[in-house]
Amino acid sequence: MNKQRFVWEKIALELTNPIRIAYGENRIYHVYWIRLAEDSGWGEGAIPSNAGNLEKEMLAYWADAARSDVHFPVSIHQIHGWIGEGGPAPARCALELALLDRIGRVEGKPLYQVLDLPEPEPLPTSFTIALDTPQKMAEIANNVKAYPILKVKLGGEDDEDCIAAIREVRPDAKIRVDVNAGWDLSKAIRMARQLAVYNLELIEQPLAPDQITEMGILQSTTRIPIVADESIRNLEDLHALGLAGVAGINLKLMKTGGILPALEMIQVAKDYNMRIMLGCMIETSLAVTAMAHLSGLADWIDLDAPLLIKNDPLSGIKYNKHLKITLPNQPGIGIQLKT
Repeated sequence: MNKQRFVWEKIALELTNPIRIAYGENRIYHVYWIRLAEDSGWGEGAIPSNAGNLEKEMLAYWADAARSDVHFPVSIHQIHGWIGEGGPAPARCALELALLDRIGRVEGKPLYQVLDLPEPEPLPTSFTIALDTPQKMAEIANNVKAYPILKVKLGGEDDEDCIAAIREVRPDAKIRVDVNAGWDLSKAIRMARQLAVYNLELIEQPLAPDQITEMGILQSTTRIPIVADESIRNLEDLHALGLAGVAGINLKLMKTGGILPALEMIQVAKDYNMRIMLGCMIETSLAVTAMAHLSGLADWIDLDAPLLIKNDPLSGIKYNKHLKITLPNQPGIGIQLKT
């Protein structure tokens, strides 16, 4: 590892509560922290849970990049050429975030200004409720009455009972459903019809990632926006979803390969009149704060990961008691080590 260019460190993030979704349960998530020479820029890479084992490829990509003797980019227009097309998306994302952070620090500007984006307003993020029994999920919803937006994981045996129990204790809440590919098309059509009475804001990834045509068919049967998550990784996926008539996409930096590809995808999505959610994996405040710089372009915000982990080593994005997010008033991404 060439310490003169950048170094990386693996971090184990402990969840406050285990997260159970349609395809598994996790208590510990691992991410990587990248630090450019002299701590001039910081980035983060997290492997999506359904992406397979990319760790060796990520480390090999960083080792090659660390050996480069080409000067770091001094403008955002040079970043793509410096990073290249190779390497897994989370690895490219981590390096891109560090380079963007460095440029922001050098210019003395927050990241959204470096990117010439609208200044983010304090918008509320959703709060995730993991898949559990209807009673347990309702208990959690009742314990967070100050949080106006709930993102409810489904894909189990008692999906409607779970939503009914939550709606009973939280008639005021906006409810977003995330199925994590847990339904087939016939069940999705049936569930969208049954759940419509609970006034859902959206249904995220009800079908398998490759069932893009079927997602469009589902959308044609319901007024509830269908939002793609696991189905959207690149521009090819985006065009397919747009042509299928899917209402929205959930963008995550670890899938797109960074902020600059995400911005390109946002523009294409708007050309299809699709709505935009900004989401995250289980990540530290570093990557989540970076994504929050794009929130002036978003319809929905789902950036609650720092609230779900015990040992976030960094501070950045802030949440008020109603989960409205604000960015730190600092250059670059705007994160600091906790003391």
